[in-house]
Amino acid sequence: MRAAAALLAALVAVVAAAPPAHADRTRDAQWHLKYLNVSQAHRLTQGQGVTVAVIDTGVDATHPGLATAVISGRDYANTPLDPPDGRRDTDGHGTAMAGLIAARGDGNDGALGIAPQATILPVRRSEGGDLGRAGNTTAAIRWAVQQDVDVISMSFVEKDYFALAAAVEEARRANIVLVAGVGNRPEATTVSYPAAYPGVIGVGLADRRGNASAMSVTGSGVDILAPAVDVMSTRLNGAYALTSGTSAATALVAGAAALVRAAHPDLSAAEVAHRLTSTATDKGAKGRDDQYGYGVLNLVAALTAEVPPLPAASADPTGDPTFTRPGPPPAALPDGSGTSGVAGAPIMGAGFLLLVLAAVGAFLWTRRRRAA
Repeated sequence: MRAAAALLAALVAVVAAAPPAHADRTRDAQWHLKYLNVSQAHRLTQGQGVTVAVIDTGVDATHPGLATAVISGRDYANTPLDPPDGRRDTDGHGTAMAGLIAARGDGNDGALGIAPQATILPVRRSEGGDLGRAGNTTAAIRWAVQQDVDVISMSFVEKDYFALAAAVEEARRANIVLVAGVGNRPEATTVSYPAAYPGVIGVGLADRRGNASAMSVTGSGVDILAPAVDVMSTRLNGAYALTSGTSAATALVAGAAALVRAAHPDLSAAEVAHRLTSTATDKGAKGRDDQYGYGVLNLVAALTAEVPPLPAASADPTGDPTFTRPGPPPAALPDGSGTSGVAGAPIMGAGFLLLVLAAVGAFLWTRRRRAA
């Protein structure tokens, strides 16, 4: 036994002493591909004919893994780059998300996306992370809707405000699959927007074993988890690097949505979302729960399983038959901010607003009575 152990240790040492080529290391580090059984999924479809809008920090379209995937988009950041078509990225976040969705790979080398034949439409909203005016995001979403995209991937978090709610509702009514991250701890403590809006697939983070990561926030807005802890993707200047978080998980689910739209082109956006959530691998408490949502993404099942139809009474594309959708959100203010001039100001509660209106009406009625 000792001799065998020594031989095994020697073999491991030899393998470790001979590092593989850079591109091989890149593909090997994409452990999520094996977890999601992407090779089997790609025998069915690779996302041909589907366009995914990536609203982020832009996408480095010069990256060899993305050069043929990225088309001309739009730049809505505070400081637009030249040319303002979204195909430049000074931060790297958007480039990483685009790679997880649609990096082309090269045989067994380089990063490979979930939907490597899908098209990426880059819409730049910020210079880095979540920085930028609230109006940047609403303008980006509305422009993406006008381009008739199939999926919108939103790996960012914001506060709740009128114009954002209106833009999301506009995209939902345009039959677009909407995917957003629920937020990372400790920066976020509750499910953030736009993930918390009805009609948006709220994505949380799972680890290599498919267990919910402590980094991922929990709440009623969590619909599905995806495995995205230390996953390899494209970065600036032709490089590759590891990335983690609900941002990366969001990109994986957006890629999955692209595959479902390609394989089942007659499905509505609500039905695509229902297929993703109803086929997810149930984890945690049985059925939907605030930690796992409906479960962890099961890519092959989403493409192949017999899925019960979305209940006619349900207007929620995430598949909750008990959901009752509220009326459309208020339209944006003329200045486009959707608030009273404070970017990101929260929506006033409907009950509070009704109380204010009632109080004003009572005051005016009392004055009129006294005048009489």
